[in-house]
Amino acid sequence: MAVKYDRLFHLLIDRKITNAQLAKKTGVSANIITRLKNDQYISMESVERLCTALNCGVDDILEFVERKEP
Repeated sequence: MAVKYDRLFHLLIDRKITNAQLAKKTGVSANIITRLKNDQYISMESVERLCTALNCGVDDILEFVERKEP
């Protein structure tokens, strides 16, 4: 299974929150934002910070999808 963060970025667009504002609000680094954009692993601590800052649940920011084999 792979993780996709498209829901997070749709949520940010809906709430008119920039990536810089997200980083400041959550205390996560720019590196974490880049990892989110690339659908790479982030720690559960970072997921918790995102959910707390955005007042949402995990299913509002990420989804698990079947990994496509190359």
